[in-house]
Order: sequence, then structure tokens, then C-alpha cells
Amino acid sequence: MSEQSAEKKEKEENDPEELARAWDWHVRRKAAWSGATPEKVLDQLSRDGVQWVREAVAGNARASASSLARLAEDSSGYVRAAVALNSRVTEQILEMLAADEMVDYDSTLHKNRYLVKEAAAKSPNINSRTLAYLASDADDHVRAAAASNPLLPAESMSRMVKDIFWEVRNNIAKNPSTPEDLLIYLSADRIMDVRMTAAQNPRTPAQALAALSSDRSWEVREALARNGSLDGRILDELAGHWSWMVRAAVAENPNTPAGTLKRLAGDQDQSVQKAALKRLG
Repeated sequence: MSEQSAEKKEKEENDPEELARAWDWHVRRKAAWSGATPEKVLDQLSRDGVQWVREAVAGNARASASSLARLAEDSSGYVRAAVALNSRVTEQILEMLAADEMVDYDSTLHKNRYLVKEAAAKSPNINSRTLAYLASDADDHVRAAAASNPLLPAESMSRMVKDIFWEVRNNIAKNPSTPEDLLIYLSADRIMDVRMTAAQNPRTPAQALAALSSDRSWEVREALARNGSLDGRILDELAGHWSWMVRAAVAENPNTPAGTLKRLAGDQDQSVQKAALKRLG
């Protein structure tokens, strides 16, 4: 094959319009995913007979508003869920998808999941009214998805810190928009994972962090030791913890005082020593 022919073949293999006409749906899906595919080609692929090609278009940030509107009513719930996660999806479409009852069986949890509603609840384009609606959903995982959204209204957060499902409370503890008073409340949660999450949130108030430094679980103290907002005094106290993982986390924290690092550089555990020496330079 000549050099000219090779260049022509390579161009054809990477030409979105050529890929969109391929008989192999995997190739068409590749074009549908690509950020280089023109809008008009994505419009064509949004009508593809294979749902996985349409799903790829639905997730492509270059898809047109008309394509997203059409795909939001697609027969496949996976396609509709991809639309809900698209950065260009509109409030109006999300409002419609928030009522979507499509479910898929999650074999790890042995239960059905409302994939479209969960996707809509995570969108940064959703309006507060629709998000509050999903935050009150009867399904645990839909509420958990809503709890992770920074746009969640404070009124909903105040109610959800007492939610029966621990993942809802955990996502509120992780949410960067959660008010300080709610973080204080969650720092005393009965579930260790929720307290760990609150311990790592840089917005958790100092008084809650101080209380967490005495938590009964070493895992919580390790999480706390990784908080970039923790003051040197508490870090110095945690440097004497019996768990080497807590001490190593202290050594890695940018707020740990030089004196504490020097002490940890002589720690009996090699991992702690290494972390402290690396910080000391």
C-alpha cells in the first residue's frame, strides 16, 4: 500500500461521518462517544437502531438540544439515564425524568434501582423544586443521589440528616454545601462511615473535629487526620495514637507541625517514618 493510500485509509477510519455509517455498531458507538463528532452526525446517530449507540449520543456533551429532547423519551431507560447525566440537559427534561419509573436489578444489592431518577437527582442542571421532590422519594438510593447534589435545599438537608438509610446521611456529610450545624450533628452519627465522612469534610467545624479526635473507632481518627482543616494541636495528639495508620495519616497532613513530624520520623513503623521523612524533605 502506498503512503498516500495509507493516509487516505487512516483518514477514513477516523472520519466521524464514515464511522457513523459503519455496519459494526461498536464503531458507530465510538463515533457517538467522540467529542470530535459534529452535531449533525450525532443527530443522525441519535436515531440509531442499537440502544447502546443512542446511549453514547445521550451522554455526549456535543449532542444538540433537539437530540437530547428526543432521547429523553427513548424506549431504553439506559438512554434516558444518560440524558439525565448530560451536562447540556435542561431543567424541563430533568423535571420529566424525575418521574421516570425505569428500574434495573442491582445484583450486588439484590434489589431494583431507579436508574433514571438517580441520574436526574445528581444533575447540576436540576432546579431546586425537582431536586427537593427526589429528596423525598420512597426509594433509598434515589434519596441518596439527591443527598449528594450541592444544589440540594437546606430544608431538605435538615430533614435528611435523620434519614433511616445511612447512605443518605453519609452523602449529606460529604456534600460541600451542607451547613455547619448539620455537619456537627452528623459527626455524632451512630454509623462509623458517616462519622468518617464528616471527619474528612473540610467544612466541618473545629468543635466537631475536636470531638471526633476522641472517637472510639480508629478508622474515624484516621479519616480525621487526613482533614486539611485540622489544627496542629489535634494532629500532635493523634500522632501518639496506637494505630500506625492514624500516625501515617498525621505525617501526611500538610498542617502537621515540624516538631510532630520529627517525632514521627523516628516512629517504630516504617510506613510512618517514610511519610514523615518525605514531608521533612
